Amino acid sequence: MKKPAPPPAGTPRPRPAFPARLPSSGGPAPAPARPAPAAPVAGSAGTVPARAMLAAMVHKLQRQGLSHPAVIAAIGAVERHRFVDSALANQAYEDTSLPIGLGQTISKPNVVARMLELLCEGHTERLGRVLEIGTGGGYQAAVLSHLAREVYTMERLRGLHERARANLRHFRLPNVHLLFGDGMLGYPQGAPYAAIIAAAGGEAIPQAWVDQLAVGGRLVAPAQFGAGGQRLVVLDKTRTGVVQKVLEPVLFVPLKSGIS
Repeated sequence: MKKPAPPPAGTPRPRPAFPARLPSSGGPAPAPARPAPAAPVAGSAGTVPARAMLAAMVHKLQRQGLSHPAVIAAIGAVERHRFVDSALANQAYEDTSLPIGLGQTISKPNVVARMLELLCEGHTERLGRVLEIGTGGGYQAAVLSHLAREVYTMERLRGLHERARANLRHFRLPNVHLLFGDGMLGYPQGAPYAAIIAAAGGEAIPQAWVDQLAVGGRLVAPAQFGAGGQRLVVLDKTRTGVVQKVLEPVLFVPLKSGIS
């Protein structure tokens, strides 16, 4: 078979399918491949389709109180077993946190659901630009991609940053920007943010996060309250100042500065 003739000089090359991502110290993530079909997950009764297990998990979350339609749909769109080691896949749809390496964990589904519902409270449309502190394995970023127009997610551990990149390669998520850097500093290049969510808790909410939150925006994060342990904090930024609510006890990994 003859090879096709080369295009005439000056013929423009085809443009990439996805827009360029914002620059980061970790470099832009490669364009993800098309999602693979739902894989079977080993369960107590043999091999069970992941979609069936995911649906059961979502129904359980609804029985526990999850009611925001967009959050229900977003969690139901992301298969959690893709973000844990294959040896733990049969536990991926249980209401439990699981190790993802480097001393970090993927949060319990009901904690993710609770924080996302707080973040979306009062919104009937997609959020605007969202900053996530603590990418981990990328699961919450994938869920956020269905709730926000743009997601900027930061990870301070190089190994987890690369793992999230690999995990998210299965999905077509052009609105997710993976950033390697110190999450305590936030990401001012993308500010202001309609919402900020953190998966690690420090002694206080960093001022950088508050500064990068848009007026009318909301921040949801754990914070340490002395000997009382971590509690979930909701911070709303208004034109007249910041309003903070302290909610139920939670348990997240400590918030740390720097990169590793």
